[in-house]
Amino acid sequence: MGKKLTRSYGTTYSRKELTGYLVGLAGQNIIYNIIGTGLTFYFQNVIFIPAIACSVIFAVARVWDAINDPMMGSIVDKTRTKWGKCKPYLMFIPPVILITTIVPFLNGMYAWTDASGATFTASPGARVAIIGWAAVSYILWGMTYTIGDIPLWGVTSLMTESQSDRAKILSLARICASFGAIGMAFTFIAPAFTGMFTSKGMDDQHALRAAYILTAVILTVFASILFEVTGLSVHERVEQSNETHTMKENFKTMWNCLPFRQLLISGVLRSPIQLLSLVAMPLVMYYFFNNDLGGTLMTENGLNIAVVIKVIFLFVGVMGGMLVSSGVTPSLAGKIEKKKLYNCYSIIGAIPFALVFVVYYITHKTGGDLLSWPMTIIISIVFFVASWAQGGLNVLQSVMIADCVDYEEYNNGIRPDGVFFSGQSFITKLSSGIASLIYGGVSAVVGFSGDNLSILNAALLEGASFITYDGGKFATALFFCVSIPPAIGMVLSSIPTLKYALSDKEHTKMLDELNARRNAVSK
Repeated sequence: MGKKLTRSYGTTYSRKELTGYLVGLAGQNIIYNIIGTGLTFYFQNVIFIPAIACSVIFAVARVWDAINDPMMGSIVDKTRTKWGKCKPYLMFIPPVILITTIVPFLNGMYAWTDASGATFTASPGARVAIIGWAAVSYILWGMTYTIGDIPLWGVTSLMTESQSDRAKILSLARICASFGAIGMAFTFIAPAFTGMFTSKGMDDQHALRAAYILTAVILTVFASILFEVTGLSVHERVEQSNETHTMKENFKTMWNCLPFRQLLISGVLRSPIQLLSLVAMPLVMYYFFNNDLGGTLMTENGLNIAVVIKVIFLFVGVMGGMLVSSGVTPSLAGKIEKKKLYNCYSIIGAIPFALVFVVYYITHKTGGDLLSWPMTIIISIVFFVASWAQGGLNVLQSVMIADCVDYEEYNNGIRPDGVFFSGQSFITKLSSGIASLIYGGVSAVVGFSGDNLSILNAALLEGASFITYDGGKFATALFFCVSIPPAIGMVLSSIPTLKYALSDKEHTKMLDELNARRNAVSK
């Protein structure tokens, strides 16, 4: 097995170490949601970059990630320091990610509508510069985020030799990752600062841009401080071979590991599920708040309690199922074969996703009100079940990738933690890119983009209703995006794993033998 680097902390993590890891992971996921959800809304709905341009930017970034993620995973696996191979990155990368997360927001307005209703578009040169800034800054963020993301998940297989403790930390990690959804609240929080800038003479749309920049800075600094806690807390215990491999060898290892290859293909086919997080903010902000959060929540008599409660219902629906499922799934996986549970979530989970659009469409066609109490409860329940399936799949994917690392060590004597968990990072970001292309394409078809959005926002400020605006085609497009493509993706994702190559029984046998080998070497 080669000379070990360190075993000075015992065979599993302490409670303090676990807490530090989870705190940092929550911070990292706040950053991810600021970019993954907030930046998309900012590009298309605040500075009005055309939807197609945004989609191309995200797609190009994901193509680069197809190369960059495995490269970074290979670099992590070659790292040998007194701290280990993952910890150094977790110590030093958060300040860099802090900067690259803020930079994409420091962009100009592609289009805007002034107080008189006149619509303006930036000069041709400025439009090129705005799109170029968006592309370069977003790709740069993706590269630096990868440097932190792969070690963050890869270190979990190095913190403990216990299968149950590893499942525990990965389960709790997925729950804390869900708490990172506070980054999604970025879209809600930013408009509250608009008044600071309108009072200085800015028009509404430029003031909103400035408010988003300010909010991005505040939230990113807070999240980066949390992220740093992980690097200061974790310790690596599982012994590592000093043997290293070339990039070509690592790519070959990834592809030749059958269970890992099945998970990778399954994750890519499930890409449209990312539309839920990508489109959630535009859907909620426009459909449920008419893009006027303050005006909807506040009345002449103060806070509109009924609206607040409905918002809570919706939030619990979209995020609650994911949180509960992240906590319950490891227990279920102890009673049900992981492969069976994974495929069950994929196939059955497609049903509630499809029902989201069915509920909306029936309500829309019958002249009903999706904002009424009965319909709010129904749509929240449907979202809850859909997000339950999504949360369960997230947990199982991480646990099963960690199993694949054991599989590779058992069969070939190497632990490709970085390379294999780069696959998880690749799946997440490629999925986001594919979802962005779908969203951009649908938005372009219905005209929910560029100048049209600037005009729409101005019309909503003058009292128009988003639900009925232009026959409701924008609302229909948003509900379609969070429903039908994800439902199709869920079903497709089960195909590669129907005959998953690593059973729980086989993995337990492998892990027992691996631990026996490690103990023999340590004596």
